Amino acid sequence: MAILTPQIIILTVVFGIVAGFLAGLLGIGGGVILVPLFLWFFPLAGFPAELVVHTAFGTSLAIILPTAVSSTLGHRKRGNIHWGMVTYLSLGGIVGGFLGATVAAWIPGTILKICFGILQIIISVRLLFFKQPYLPPECIDCARPWQFVIVGFIGGSFSAFFGIGGGIVTVPLLLLLLHLPMRLAVGNSSALIVVSSLAAVVGYIWHGLQQPVFVPYSLGYVNWLVVLLVAPLTMICARLGVRYASRTSQTRLIRIFAVVLMLIGLKIVFDF
Repeated sequence: MAILTPQIIILTVVFGIVAGFLAGLLGIGGGVILVPLFLWFFPLAGFPAELVVHTAFGTSLAIILPTAVSSTLGHRKRGNIHWGMVTYLSLGGIVGGFLGATVAAWIPGTILKICFGILQIIISVRLLFFKQPYLPPECIDCARPWQFVIVGFIGGSFSAFFGIGGGIVTVPLLLLLLHLPMRLAVGNSSALIVVSSLAAVVGYIWHGLQQPVFVPYSLGYVNWLVVLLVAPLTMICARLGVRYASRTSQTRLIRIFAVVLMLIGLKIVFDF
């Protein structure tokens, strides 16, 4: 297996830089970028075909975890996190994260890959054609604890199943269903991602350990060599992307990125 060749290491570093920069530039979760890259990159590194998709998802979540911690600490300093809400979100997120990873582990990699490709297409269509929805009046104290548990479960399940952060689902639910202000929706979602990603990573490790084949430097479905190479780069480059975002046209960049996502999704689904 050629995972430690200079060419593979250079590719891994480049992926981390690109994913982090685009995540910060466009406000898109790094998993949406990392998973397609890993689906292409892991076969080049000699990963067994039956492990490629699940390892791409598990490794992506392990990279998202420290980034989410950094984001959560930033939101905490700005008062954008309501820890009472996060407690109930986390209860659902832990269960949903592990369950999502379990369901993904049971599904054959080819089907899981198609599901991810469809997700890419849906995100692309939303970025291209849907405007910001009308937000209901804000109400911090209106939602019941069980509603936060359900939202946490949905966000955690979605995150684990697709190997991405899950904010793309959690933030709209907190805004539209629970009527939270945007600052709390984003801050609480970041905190939930920490918990649900951790539960999902544990799930991917556990189920990956049951497989008869393995990849060097991996524990279950998480390749820690890739995590150690990519995670620091995504965190640093995400900040660079945020700085550059204020100097360029977000609308044009998001449209270009949406078209790229569409092409990636179509390639994954139809394998052309």
